[in-house]
Amino acid sequence: MSNKYSLRLRKFILAARAILIAQYSLMIEYRAEIVLWALSGLLPLIMLALWQESQSSISSIFSRDNLSRYFISAFIVRQFTAVWVMVTFEEDTIEGRMAPYLLQPIAPFWRYYLSHIAEQISRIPIVILMLIILILFSPNLFWMPGLKDVVMGLIAIYLAFSVRFMLHWNFSMLCFWTERSSSVERLLMIPYLFLSGLLAPIDSFPAFIKSFALFTPFPYILYYPSKIIAGLEVNTLSVLMTLLFWLTLFTCTGRLLWHFGLKRYSAMGS
Repeated sequence: MSNKYSLRLRKFILAARAILIAQYSLMIEYRAEIVLWALSGLLPLIMLALWQESQSSISSIFSRDNLSRYFISAFIVRQFTAVWVMVTFEEDTIEGRMAPYLLQPIAPFWRYYLSHIAEQISRIPIVILMLIILILFSPNLFWMPGLKDVVMGLIAIYLAFSVRFMLHWNFSMLCFWTERSSSVERLLMIPYLFLSGLLAPIDSFPAFIKSFALFTPFPYILYYPSKIIAGLEVNTLSVLMTLLFWLTLFTCTGRLLWHFGLKRYSAMGS
């Protein structure tokens, strides 16, 4: 029995490795598009410039240096938590590519997940270059995060990406019932913008809005991982545990939606 499971695991690893390499090669071919995607994530740096020039109550919560560290960290987190699975899942379902994926030895989920990982790997040198350019123009923005902050920040970024991916994966299942589920992605962008800390740190929100935000996954997708990287005061263990909670929840609901959606998809194709 153990040999059977080890053989299945080995086949899964080989298939996942092949998909990751293939997707990375595909991303490298579209370097210009990757650059454009990276440039589309400049909003945190824009917000940094706006908040530094404004005389607002945010200055009583974050010092100028801490504000700079936060928004630069938010820029990094946003770059590596980008998700577009709804769009590609909808295209594959409508254009009939989902059926062949179901016949392959690895579940379609991993194809989409690994394609995102491959895109993130291809984005690393671009993000580093953008940070170097930023520091050259504004040397005062440079700081060296501690090793612990970097390690815990990387773990938080990976979990945050996985949570956001699973959230979008859940809504992608709507493709089994409607042809235009990707329109939900635009609706998800609204709470993401206002509740994730992308436009302003959550601690600067009124108390009732902050309390509401903390009942959603959005602050844990961007705000708290950014604070960890920036070395700001935060309960890292609590953040990681909350991310694991949301990841577990979305994974369970995603499996259920995939199960029922696949039955509907199979019935329609029979």
